[in-house]
Amino acid sequence: MGQKKSWSDLTPTQQRAIVVGGALEVVVTVWALRDLKRRPGDAVRGPKPLWALGMAVQPFGPLAYAAFGRR
Repeated sequence: MGQKKSWSDLTPTQQRAIVVGGALEVVVTVWALRDLKRRPGDAVRGPKPLWALGMAVQPFGPLAYAAFGRR
């Protein structure tokens, strides 16, 4: 198996990709949670609390909500 790399072992491009990916993940999650909070219950497929819990499964929860959770 490969040895774990530390942050300093990564190239600047790899470091940038990780930071950008993490920022995008935060933006999408915040958007999904705000949308879920503001959207009426009858405009959401399934229970809102379950969708809120699903947001913890990164990055699939917020993306699944965007694709399948909203009416």
